[in-house]
Amino acid sequence: MRTPFKKLRKEVGLQPGSVVYVGREREEPVGIDIIDYTDSEYNATRLARPEDCFPYRDTASMTWINVDGIHDSAFVERIGGHFGLSPLMLEDIVNTGHRPKLEESPGHMLVILKMLYAHEDDGLLVSEQVSVAFGTGWVISFQETGKDVFDYIRKRIEKAVPRVRFMWPEYLAYTLIDAIVDHYYLVLEGIGERLEALEDRLAEHTDTADLQTIRELKRELITLRKAVWPLREVIGGLDRAETPLIRDDMRPYLRDLYEHSIQVIDTVETYREMVSGLLDLYHTSVSNRMNEIMKVLTIFATIFIPLGFLAGVYGMNFDTSAGPFNLPELGWRYGYIYFWLVALGVGGGLLFFFRRKGWL
Repeated sequence: MRTPFKKLRKEVGLQPGSVVYVGREREEPVGIDIIDYTDSEYNATRLARPEDCFPYRDTASMTWINVDGIHDSAFVERIGGHFGLSPLMLEDIVNTGHRPKLEESPGHMLVILKMLYAHEDDGLLVSEQVSVAFGTGWVISFQETGKDVFDYIRKRIEKAVPRVRFMWPEYLAYTLIDAIVDHYYLVLEGIGERLEALEDRLAEHTDTADLQTIRELKRELITLRKAVWPLREVIGGLDRAETPLIRDDMRPYLRDLYEHSIQVIDTVETYREMVSGLLDLYHTSVSNRMNEIMKVLTIFATIFIPLGFLAGVYGMNFDTSAGPFNLPELGWRYGYIYFWLVALGVGGGLLFFFRRKGWL
C-alpha cells in the first residue's frame, strides 16, 4: 500500500475541476466492459474507445459500464462528460487518494469508496478506489485496475430472469456498494485469524518478526478505518437523499447496508484495541524476558563476589615465616582443598538462600 505522494504535487496550482490523475503510475490500456440488459435480454461486451459506449446513454435498456483504469484522464473525461458528470466529479474520480464521499447533481449521483482485498503474493491489504455514478437507465463504475469483487453480481444479472430490481440503476449501484462492504468482512476475517495466531505466539515466546507483524496489522486497520468511517456518512446520505433517482423501495436496503457499515466499524475498532494490546503484550514480554536474564546474571555475579574476595585475599603475597598471623593458611598441608571447600560452601549457601527467597 503506497500513497502516491509524488503525484500529489501535480495538483498544486491547478484550478478546481482540472481532471488530473493522482495515483500510482500505470501503463496498461484502459478497458470498458458493457453489460446491457432488459427483463428478458442480456448482452455483455468489451469496448476499447470511450465513444463506443455513448449510444447506451439514451437506450430503453439498463446499462452497466465498468471502466478498468482511471490513469488516462482524457479517457475518463470523455466518458464522464458524455453522461453529464461535472468536472468537479471527474476530478474526484481520478484522484485515488480521495476520501469516500457522496455527490448529488440533477439527473445523477456519484459515490466514491474504497475497495479492499488481500494481495495475492504477500497477503497484505490493498486499497483501490472505486467510483460509482448512476442516472436514469445507466450505472458507471470507475476502477483503478481490472481486479474487483463484482463477479457474482455479473452472474446474478446474467441468470436473473426477469430482472425487475436490476432495472433500477439505484439498485445496481447499491449491489456494487454492498459487494464492497461485504468484502470488508472477508478482509476482517483474515485480519482476525492473523491476530489470533499472533496472540498465541506471543503467549509462548516473543520474536522480532512479531513486532513487524503487529506494525503491518496496525497499518492495515488504519487503512480500513479510513475507508469505513466516511462510508457510513455516504450510505446515510443516500438513505436521506430526496431525489427521484432513489425509490422509496430502496430505503430498507440502504438502511441494512448502513447497519453493515456500523458492524464493520465496530469490528475495526475492536481489532485496533487488540493490536494495541498485543503491542503492549510484546513489550511486556520483552521486558520480562530481559528482567529474567538480568536476575540470573545478578545472582551469578552475587555468588562470585565473595568467591572473588576469597581468591583475592589468598592470592596476595604473604610470608608465613614472618609471624603466626601472616596468613597461616598458606602453610597448611591441605590449604588448597580447604579453600575450595569454603568456596563451594559459600556458593552453595547463597544458592540455597536465593531459592528459599524464590529468586530462582
